[in-house]
Amino acid sequence: MYFLTYNYNKKTEPGLMDNDKNNIIPLKNIFNKLDLDFNGDLNSLIDIFNKDLFEQISEIIKNWDGKLIPLDDVKLCAPIPYPKKNLICLGKNYLDHAKETMGLKGSEDNIPKYPIYFNKSANPAIGDGDIILNHRDITNMIDYEVELAIVIGKDGINIPKEDAEDHIFGYTIVNDISARNIQRKHGQWFKGKSLETFCPMGPFLVHKSQIPFPVELNLICKINSEIRQDSNTKNLIFDIPYIISDLSKGMYLRKGDIIATGTPSGVGLGFKPFKFLKSGDLIECTIEKIGTLSNKMA
Repeated sequence: MYFLTYNYNKKTEPGLMDNDKNNIIPLKNIFNKLDLDFNGDLNSLIDIFNKDLFEQISEIIKNWDGKLIPLDDVKLCAPIPYPKKNLICLGKNYLDHAKETMGLKGSEDNIPKYPIYFNKSANPAIGDGDIILNHRDITNMIDYEVELAIVIGKDGINIPKEDAEDHIFGYTIVNDISARNIQRKHGQWFKGKSLETFCPMGPFLVHKSQIPFPVELNLICKINSEIRQDSNTKNLIFDIPYIISDLSKGMYLRKGDIIATGTPSGVGLGFKPFKFLKSGDLIECTIEKIGTLSNKMA
């Protein structure tokens, strides 16, 4: 199942892709087939989602004979524009990225022995095709970071690694846009990564049933068609079971929580000279089995 949030006829609604992935089925129409009312967003769906509902929706999609909205006729939004909490992110979770930042001012010259967690604000997250503001009055060092993001689908605390997949709802793409000068100046990462429009997300929220576990997906980031980042999630220093188990030690992960798992090498900060984003640049973040998230710099 490929879930999405879209704007059509001046209304923003959640939906699913049909089996051909060319058309959208409004989620409320699927619930009408189940004789159930549903007027919420994807966070609301995740709250009530279970195995029985998954099977019912799967059967309805397979035999759908109702209204379809062509994907080309809508404006895609972030699947979850307003995460329940700030996004939980991981820093330096690919070995090559940790190495490319060594020796830079404000960077510790080591490979993480434990996950580096930080929060990123999305208020809201922006969607495919949206513009990233340049905030030129406070930064000229805006960077890109393609990341696989996990959306939690089941509450849990002290989760064993072997149970990690059971707590996942699905996956999406997050581009962890960062103002590097602000990040360095403050000595922590929240402010520099949380400016308005700094959280592109999407284009879809893909249910975990579509992606084999353990997750080994190619991810690429292009700037104006030039490949800058090219790796696979199998290269994570701390893999998904480890992340979910470690984060949940002594604290709850809740339905709808989003975890961005880190970025590989090739960010603008890693080049000599730096290759930060400029006005008009097109950023395309692609992850296998999920899609491509495209945005332009203002």
